[in-house]
Amino acid sequence: MELEGSIPQEIGNLSSLVFLDLSWNSFHGTIPSTVGNLSNLQVLYLSSNKLNGTIPSTIGNLSNLQLLYLSSNELNGPIPSTIGNLSNLRVLYLSSNKLNGPIPSTIGNLSNLEFLLLSSNKLNGPIPSIVGNLSHLQNLQLFSNKLNGTIPSNIGNLPDLYVLELSSNKLNGELPFSICNLTSLEVLLLSNNSLEGKVPQCFRNLSKSLLIFHLNANSFSGPIPSIFIKGCSLQSINLSGNKLQGRLPKSLINCKSLKGLDVGNNRIQDEFPFWMEALPEFRVLVLKSNKFDGNMSLASRSNLQFPKLQVLDISRNAFVGSLPQRYFKSFRAMMDVKENQTERDINTDEYFFQRHMEMRITLKGLDQLLKRLLEDFTIIDLSSNKFSGTIPRFIGNLNSLRYLNLSHNNLMGHIPASLGNISVLESLDLSSNKLEGGIPSELTSLTFLAKLNLSMNDLVGQIPQSTQFSTFENDSYVGNLRLCGVPLTRKCNEENGQRMQPEEEEEEEYGFIDGFGWRSVVMGYGSGFIVGIGIGCWII
Repeated sequence: MELEGSIPQEIGNLSSLVFLDLSWNSFHGTIPSTVGNLSNLQVLYLSSNKLNGTIPSTIGNLSNLQLLYLSSNELNGPIPSTIGNLSNLRVLYLSSNKLNGPIPSTIGNLSNLEFLLLSSNKLNGPIPSIVGNLSHLQNLQLFSNKLNGTIPSNIGNLPDLYVLELSSNKLNGELPFSICNLTSLEVLLLSNNSLEGKVPQCFRNLSKSLLIFHLNANSFSGPIPSIFIKGCSLQSINLSGNKLQGRLPKSLINCKSLKGLDVGNNRIQDEFPFWMEALPEFRVLVLKSNKFDGNMSLASRSNLQFPKLQVLDISRNAFVGSLPQRYFKSFRAMMDVKENQTERDINTDEYFFQRHMEMRITLKGLDQLLKRLLEDFTIIDLSSNKFSGTIPRFIGNLNSLRYLNLSHNNLMGHIPASLGNISVLESLDLSSNKLEGGIPSELTSLTFLAKLNLSMNDLVGQIPQSTQFSTFENDSYVGNLRLCGVPLTRKCNEENGQRMQPEEEEEEEYGFIDGFGWRSVVMGYGSGFIVGIGIGCWII
């Protein structure tokens, strides 16, 4: 049962109250200023309601308060400076509101503060350097605000800090080297800012403690430093959307717990990282929009070959040669997922990986942000490269694959009928290749298929008909001049399925008599009649 209505002013009369929890209800209106009368209060939970208005300045009277939770409401206005009077405060949780203005410098007075969570508001101005005085701080979350300026250098004075989330702000400048002093740091999220310069070499000091390392969507340049030492604990690395160049550091092989690597949309020039095949927990590899090249069909030195890989996106590079058949045979995480799926233990490592999952991929033709990696989510995107040869029939072994994009290559031959085995396939894009032959009727068994693009090939014959295929429009087949049948206007010969003329042309040609059209016959008849009359008159 949810409580609703407003919080009564009379609540301030409970002068002996120590613990107040009204969270997860439907209270609306403002927080009564009389709450400042609760001089013995140690815990105040008002999260997840519909409270609005400003935070009353009287809240600074709660000198015994240790935990203050006001998150997930509709509070607005500035954070009152009186909050700096709460000298015993250990947790300040104001996330997911509409608070604006700068972070008050008086927060630096909260010498016992362990958690400072102000994310998803409209706070602006710089991060106050006084934050570096919060020597007991463990978790600092300021993401999704409008904060600007540089990251204060004294942030490295926080020896117990294990979470630093500053993503989605307007921060600029270079990273302070003092960040490398945070040897307890497990989560570093600085994505979606305007940070620049090189990635500091000193990050090798954090390689053993860090689990999540995201610097994506900034303006970092230079090479990716070889900072991944033995004993590396990293699970997720996202450096996409920068100006990084050079090669992938092979020291990444030291990160035995690595689950995801995204270096897309950079300027990296390298061959495919075959040496990563043996990483036992590796699930996501995104190399898209770089300058990777070479042949992916070279002989493998590993017996494992990405045993847990679920996402492979190497689109918009310059890979050549045939498609990597051995991977289509060995991607075990894309085969029989439902049958082999086991319940994952909820452990700290998996929690951190899922909680901070952030990856941009193209799904069904749209650029989308993936924030969670379910066990049955699988994608292969090899589009916009220079692959040649045929599509191997072994690709049908990946019967748990959901998204397949092989478009904009030089593939030839027939579409393999084995694609019909991938019963959960939701998107199939084979456009802009040199494929020939007919569309296999086996594809009609793909009842989950929502996106199909076979355009700009040399396919022939009748388009298969099924309930699912009837949902695809002309643009799924454009550029295949010898295809016929619904939804195209070109009809097919019922005997052999070959195309005939379009309907409108058939109407023009209807009624041919022994090779002459009716118009020609009528014109000839009329001309003869007139000539005959003329000759008759001349004779008379």
